[in-house]
Amino acid sequence: MAIIGAVADDLTGATTVGVLLARSGIATAAFFNENCAMSGNCNLNYEAIIVSTNSRGITKEKAMEKVKIATSNLKKMGIRQFSKRIDTTLRGNIGEEIDAMLDELGTDTVAVMVPSMPQSNRIMVGGYSMINGVPLSKTPVSRDVRTPVTDSYVPRLISSQTKRKVSYISLDELLQGRENLKKTMKRFREDGSEILLVDAISLDDVEMIAYAVVELDWNVLAVDPGPFTEKIAIAKGFRKGRIKKTFQMEINNDKFYGTGTVLVVAGSASSVTITQIKKLRNVPETCQVPVKAQLLLPGGDSSDLEIERVSKSVREILGEFNVPRVIILETALSGGVLDLRTESEKYGISPEEAADNINLGLGEITREILDKDGNKIKGLYMTGGDVMVYVCASLGVEGIELIDYVIPQSDLGRFIGSNFNGMTIVGKGGLTGSDEIAINIVNRIFYEEECKKECDSCIK
Repeated sequence: MAIIGAVADDLTGATTVGVLLARSGIATAAFFNENCAMSGNCNLNYEAIIVSTNSRGITKEKAMEKVKIATSNLKKMGIRQFSKRIDTTLRGNIGEEIDAMLDELGTDTVAVMVPSMPQSNRIMVGGYSMINGVPLSKTPVSRDVRTPVTDSYVPRLISSQTKRKVSYISLDELLQGRENLKKTMKRFREDGSEILLVDAISLDDVEMIAYAVVELDWNVLAVDPGPFTEKIAIAKGFRKGRIKKTFQMEINNDKFYGTGTVLVVAGSASSVTITQIKKLRNVPETCQVPVKAQLLLPGGDSSDLEIERVSKSVREILGEFNVPRVIILETALSGGVLDLRTESEKYGISPEEAADNINLGLGEITREILDKDGNKIKGLYMTGGDVMVYVCASLGVEGIELIDYVIPQSDLGRFIGSNFNGMTIVGKGGLTGSDEIAINIVNRIFYEEECKKECDSCIK
């Protein structure tokens, strides 16, 4: 029976917090919409259920409605510990979604917000969000097409989004120890604060905050990118399985592990992703299939023709005698990065709708390939949060059972539901990872598939 429930505003966020819990020995699954509690698959012996409302880029009113439904459904499942998973770069309707969850959870619940993920170099210090040592507003997030963030000072940012009183607890209070932190938190709570926003620059800081909260014995809504939720679960003794050790595998950047073919769907146009995919492309037995994003962008007939062209091309490749080990579907290497604002104006649509059409096209291409040749595909690597959402929607998948991460925010799991139940997948955000991470991810998928094959043989 599930005891931990978290609401995330996108799918990659859901898998990020879910993998942290899974690595801590807590059986975890992420589901794709706020009505997951109505699905029988939601109760398949998972101890933690993460729900993605896909609400980051919509209006605050619609976001609050989705989050309230998700929270209500989790309550019906008997959840005892609630979390609001937030983006490490603070995009979306964070304050409003905290309000929506607190409205459902009652006045005796206090939100404790720790917006740090130190293992990904995302921290808050002095109240400022810092990404790899750079203030948030000075990073590319400030120019995000859907949800730009232009304020690095988190107490001001959250106060502008919520109807509740926000209090900020500085690193100085943590440095004076756990007992001092508890006294400070109690003082702010007694003063009427409903959201406590706490600095953290290391996982030790996050752990201290978690144990302080548990010792105060409050009903707490954990608001964070994942580490705080994980540490609270451990502090409350919810762990039943073994902690997963950091995975070690010999990586050869000149060849792939195991057998079969992995399909890569690279929809992110970030410079980070482009560099990673170029590295992957240079490994022998890799095939690159360009997808013309400018044809997918307007939707309609041009999109349908491009979906058919690319799908047919990949199926022909899979029918060859020497099938490549990796097939890359990419939108930004061959044709360059599109200026969505300029291109969308040509068709009288918004940049957001243009981005949706591109991702929808990638999802449909993936479905066409897997429907006809899914038996030839060992696993699926998707990079770009929206890409993952649209691919999963096109495939009719209900959720993802979380297993591990390759690196933080590059999450390994298996599909739940649909004709592709059990397929090994990795989803990664577009802004994370080293230049070689795409090679490492593909090899990890091959490795997991080989392990699964050996386990199946043992059972038989």
